[in-house]
Amino acid sequence: MMTLNVAAAGAGNAVLLVSNLDEQKVTPDALFTLFGVYGDVHRVKILFNKKDNALVQMAEPHQAQLAIAHLDKVKVWGKNIRVTQSKHTLVQMPKEGQPQDAGLTKDFTNSPLHRFKRPGSKNCQNIFPPSAVLHLSNIPPNIEEDFLSDAFAQHGQVKAFKFFPKDRKMALIQMASVDEAVTALIAMHNYPLSDTNHLRVSFSKSTI
Repeated sequence: MMTLNVAAAGAGNAVLLVSNLDEQKVTPDALFTLFGVYGDVHRVKILFNKKDNALVQMAEPHQAQLAIAHLDKVKVWGKNIRVTQSKHTLVQMPKEGQPQDAGLTKDFTNSPLHRFKRPGSKNCQNIFPPSAVLHLSNIPPNIEEDFLSDAFAQHGQVKAFKFFPKDRKMALIQMASVDEAVTALIAMHNYPLSDTNHLRVSFSKSTI
């Protein structure tokens, strides 16, 4: 009987173990942004003694499964990360006054940056595996292609760029590789383009 219960617990678990991270670059915010493509991230904990490992708590178990399906073995900062179900069922916040956490655990439950907080949000239909082409939205009218291309070029080589003909608030940008697109998405999602507009970045299934 034990095995059945363990399997059932695993299936309903929204916490992921992410390993083989670049411990020089990983932050709770970076993982919030990357995993946020596949669901709403509630908490992130980078392990104090093994900083190339982190726990990511999603809002719902099916979002955790989506993240495993799309992010396991994807290259992030040059390393193939592993994404598996964690045996933890929630990420504990450090107790008040625990000095050793040093910002490694972060609660994003009430973040305004969740992509899926409305049930049936159209974002749910736009979930794609990591790709070299990124979909950009929420672009103010005064922002030109050169500005966006230059900003993304800080994170890799930009191969192509195209505004949507019917809606200039959206664009596609193609990076040289999926790896560079992953890095660019982490860096550029929520990038401030004006006081009120923050860029939204997701993976696209389109080509330019």
